[in-house]
Amino acid sequence: MSVVNMLYNSQLKHLAGDDGVAAYGVMMYVNLVFLAIFIGYSIGTAPVIGFHFGAQNTDELKSLRQKSFMIIGCVSIAMLAASQLFAAPLAGIFVGYDAELLKLTVRGFRIFSFSFLFAGVSIFGSSMFTALNNGLVSAGISFLRALVFQLGAVLILPIFWKITGVWLAVVFAEVLSTVVTFVSLAAMQKKIRILTRWARLCRIND
Repeated sequence: MSVVNMLYNSQLKHLAGDDGVAAYGVMMYVNLVFLAIFIGYSIGTAPVIGFHFGAQNTDELKSLRQKSFMIIGCVSIAMLAASQLFAAPLAGIFVGYDAELLKLTVRGFRIFSFSFLFAGVSIFGSSMFTALNNGLVSAGISFLRALVFQLGAVLILPIFWKITGVWLAVVFAEVLSTVVTFVSLAAMQKKIRILTRWARLCRIND
């Protein structure tokens, strides 16, 4: 994240000067507060997921996963709505002393906030795979989300959309991370179905 933040600051310094760096700092403060909700939920549900996985309660796991994604979806929409509605007051707490900086921060945050629609899925997905004893997939999701996708996005998107591309970089990275999470989940479900059928066949043969 330090490497990513350095690159964001470098791009913003080039495109918008000190105001761009200041605006990004405000977004990161607010972003940490919002994402803490997803992180807290993911950490809180991980032991429950791990317990049902160990006990092979597949129905409970499926129900918990479906309910979790539903909760995360509702919270994500609420976060986006709150971000759009309270962008100016939140930015004003930090940069209300400068009208131009405030305007830049509000505009950037309203674009940036669309990342909240997707962030919860990849955060929960990474935690879920850890609880399912699949650290490799969990680490892969986190690594792609926090480093690879963001580095690629913040380097490429500003070429086409200037500073708007910097604000969109996080959104782009979260969308790709969500896709990776669902693809990994689908692959895991397929593997579970194959193993379940194989176990049934073995019982029948016995």
